[in-house]
Amino acid sequence: MARILSVQSHVVSGYVGNRAATFPLQLLGHEVDVINTVQFSNHTGYNTVHGERFAAAHIRDLFAGLQANGLDRGYTHLLTGYMGTSDNVHAVSAMARQLGQTNPELTFVVDPVLGDDGALYVPEELVALYRDELCPRATLVTPNQFEAELLTGIKIATLADAKR
Repeated sequence: MARILSVQSHVVSGYVGNRAATFPLQLLGHEVDVINTVQFSNHTGYNTVHGERFAAAHIRDLFAGLQANGLDRGYTHLLTGYMGTSDNVHAVSAMARQLGQTNPELTFVVDPVLGDDGALYVPEELVALYRDELCPRATLVTPNQFEAELLTGIKIATLADAKR
């Protein structure tokens, strides 16, 4: 059984981020702890989104609470998704570094939720932060085609392009 810390979005309506990840992982028998980076009415692909992006201080505080109680020990996986702000990317990068020191075998999965269909969901500055800060630290990166093109600077038109 894996012990997973999932740090990503939460939506009231729909199934993205922690709303999509938690239940299937639990059904597979894994223990999943959740830190939400945002609480939105729906995903950002809609014209209107209500809710809140949580400050990095909130995310760091929740992680500090886990650490204070020794609950940060034993994570086998860190799963990340939508961050929403550059400060949250920095906070999660620090969290990944600390968890990696606690468990050098940590599997760090980064879903670089940046955009789709040629449009960004996030401020443009996050592209470089994911590329330079989170992706190099990751065990596995799971971009869609648009995100892969942004992160690599390679236009993907063929399978050969994707393999580069």
